[in-house]
Amino acid sequence: MARHTLESLLRRDRHVAIGSLLLVTGLAWASVLGGAAIPALEHGMAMTDAHGHTMPMPMAWTLSYAILMALMWWIMMIAMMVPGAAPMILLFAAISRKEARSDPFVPTGIFLAAYLVVWGAFSLIATGLQWALDTAGLLLAMAVTNAMLGGSILVAAGVYQLTPMKQVCLKRCRGPVLFLTERWQLGTAGAFGMGLAHGLYCLGCCWFLMSLLFFGGIVNVLWIAGLAIYVLFEKTVPAGHWLARAVGALLVVEGTLVLVAA
Repeated sequence: MARHTLESLLRRDRHVAIGSLLLVTGLAWASVLGGAAIPALEHGMAMTDAHGHTMPMPMAWTLSYAILMALMWWIMMIAMMVPGAAPMILLFAAISRKEARSDPFVPTGIFLAAYLVVWGAFSLIATGLQWALDTAGLLLAMAVTNAMLGGSILVAAGVYQLTPMKQVCLKRCRGPVLFLTERWQLGTAGAFGMGLAHGLYCLGCCWFLMSLLFFGGIVNVLWIAGLAIYVLFEKTVPAGHWLARAVGALLVVEGTLVLVAA
């Protein structure tokens, strides 16, 4: 009887957790898709050249504009990264129920919040880099315009895919049981610490992939969706570690071709 009750609770918890993750991810994607017109944010007033053509003037970077861009980056990271983290979060919720014998929703929420804090910090760094590139005149429609820079981003991302650091981080992201066995801690502080640790592993696994947004366009919805699907596959399909190496090699080849053409 007790076992049946526990199994029923675990099923209910799983359904609630999946529903919550779908809600968070859905809202993030709705914001990303709703912001497909955000290129307008990149421009301020319009000017007319000597030939009568209307040309947008770049939006001046201010603190409020930078905060808006950081929020855009963070929402984008939530939409792209939470699906790949779902197996870890669901297993954490199940273990929390068994270990604490109580509802796992608070510790699971804390775990997810800590995970998102890491990507919030990344979003601030990405915004600073965007600001610097925009100020240097290297961005147009939120994508790099310099072929040498674009090719270098591709090559660097590809090389990182082949490094031991990438494989170590990917192994932890792909192995929820291994991660939670190594890191398990009880309590609110434990949940927050584990969420931060998983977020850092996830960041170490994917930060260079996220730099590809500068190549394909920060507000290019198809590019964002493609990267999100790839990250999900890399973390969940059986041969994900080999997929990472194969994609790394392809990025190096493609980046080299871009550099040679430049």
